[in-house]
Amino acid sequence: MNRHVVASDEGGLGPLAPGVRQFIVLLALVQGLLLYLASRGEDNGWWPWSLLGGRVCWYALVLSVPSAMLLSVRDLREARFWQHAALVALVFALLGAWAAWSATGEPSVNAGAVLAPFSMSMGAALFVALPYLQCRQLHERWCAPYPQLFELAWQNALTLLLTALFVGICWAVLWLWGALFRLIGIDFFAELFGEQWFIYLATGVMVGLGILIGRTQQRPVQVARRILFAIFTGLLPLLAVVSLLFIASLPFTGLQPLWQTRSAAITLMSVVGVMVLFTNAVYQDGDDPLPYPRWLRRVVDAGLLALPLFALLALYAMGLRIGQHGWTQERLAGVIASLILAGHAFGYAWAVLRPRGEWLSRLRPVNVLVSLLAIAVTLLVNSPLLDPHRLAVSSQLARLADGRTPPAEFDVDFLRFETGRRGVAASRALAADPALESALGERIVRALERSERWYTQAERERLVQRDDNALRERIAVVGEATSLPDSWWQALAGGRIDLDHDRSCRLPGADCVAIVRDLDGDGLEDVLLCNLMEQLYPTCRLAAGDGWQRAVAYDFHTFEPAMPGRRAMSGVVDALRRGEVTPAPRRWPDLDVAGARGRTNPYEGDGGE
Repeated sequence: MNRHVVASDEGGLGPLAPGVRQFIVLLALVQGLLLYLASRGEDNGWWPWSLLGGRVCWYALVLSVPSAMLLSVRDLREARFWQHAALVALVFALLGAWAAWSATGEPSVNAGAVLAPFSMSMGAALFVALPYLQCRQLHERWCAPYPQLFELAWQNALTLLLTALFVGICWAVLWLWGALFRLIGIDFFAELFGEQWFIYLATGVMVGLGILIGRTQQRPVQVARRILFAIFTGLLPLLAVVSLLFIASLPFTGLQPLWQTRSAAITLMSVVGVMVLFTNAVYQDGDDPLPYPRWLRRVVDAGLLALPLFALLALYAMGLRIGQHGWTQERLAGVIASLILAGHAFGYAWAVLRPRGEWLSRLRPVNVLVSLLAIAVTLLVNSPLLDPHRLAVSSQLARLADGRTPPAEFDVDFLRFETGRRGVAASRALAADPALESALGERIVRALERSERWYTQAERERLVQRDDNALRERIAVVGEATSLPDSWWQALAGGRIDLDHDRSCRLPGADCVAIVRDLDGDGLEDVLLCNLMEQLYPTCRLAAGDGWQRAVAYDFHTFEPAMPGRRAMSGVVDALRRGEVTPAPRRWPDLDVAGARGRTNPYEGDGGE
């Protein structure tokens, strides 16, 4: 243990001077203050925070640059430290501006679909790149020794985990403080701790103190790391055996069960990722004594040799999915992550097959090469060079144009809301195309009319249509009659028979029909109001009786044995649009027991509904 502690002290960034320690806490406080300023600016309409693009660039810089500085500062007079801060600021400013461009420029773009992948991928890239920047501070060159890269990467990871734990404990103590004084009628502390400015500034100070603890308390951090590595060392052979058993089972089960699931690629690549993590924890920097006897090392070697097969199966599963449904941003991200893990898988198998020196010594160049490639690819995918939103839009339009995606199955909402400004522009172009099928064109127009894919309660209250005459023009009447009495339209306008939440037929862009049928055989017409906007989930509400009381709701997808595909439900939507519904009596009746009604459960038994 002593050798590891000394190596950590020498391999880290060195002891921190009192001025540097104060700088860490102050910088974290300033970071919290800048985040609070952005929140206040957005609420009050101050420029540049009143603009989404301004907020994106601001958050990209404020979250990245101070975080990198907090983890890497060792001497405030060091020029390389400030050079790295400027480099991180430049990269995040440029790529943040590009992300802001993709998420703005068109009304009602779902910015989260653009910004969430950008935030997560760039955060991961900064974490991977940080040890290289820290090593350059120590050695004045980019070529970093592997043992130091390993030490710094784990030091950063454990520091961040410790900081998160420290912040959580601090807030728990503050909550207990406020709750304790509330018991005697003093609300001042609870109200203070709930103030927005206090939350931002206090959290900033806590983050600074947490990072300071992680960077200065080397021995506890090293003890935590050794405990964690001991757990990984014990589990690696077990995971290797599980991997080998899985491979041995494939000839008997075949691959078809894999392709029938929606999570085969994620599960397979998770095995690769966990195996890579455990192997690195066992190998560490390569200077430790061999952790296993020879026979157990051979078991681990066999598990590592199986990793390329896991990677190939995962990539093939993703290829099948892309071939069926085309590219999306999520699938591109999945392919990139899978290729990075596949690089580890093939590299580790190569390290087993071509040993040199100590056991798995070739892991060092593999880890360095794959990490650098991961940083490069992440920067490219968040730039105009490999824009995932452009790729997704082009793929979906190409599939529509060549017939691989029938117009009835084309995901209008994905193009309109989930692909940034490019998707909105493509939706407008499609809607204006005279050669486009009329039904698809109407769906695109309705999607463009909607300001959000999912409305908030306040937005629903503001946008809902309460004029029954306007609703007559919006909703088609089909079935046994082509018109409805004024009382039904008035009941709909008043919200008494409307569908709930975002399925409301009174919201802009809703795609609804009213089906007139006598469904209960009482000689009176019933009206089934159906929202067909979400093709996978058509939903209907039945109104019956003199006062048009809501009788029952129908969610057709809940009666499927498995989640239906878009192709399967398109026929249901078309039939509802024509008014083709047929009553299907229940096999089992409701039961009346001493005045209490027991109803059948549609999810149990053999056809209760």
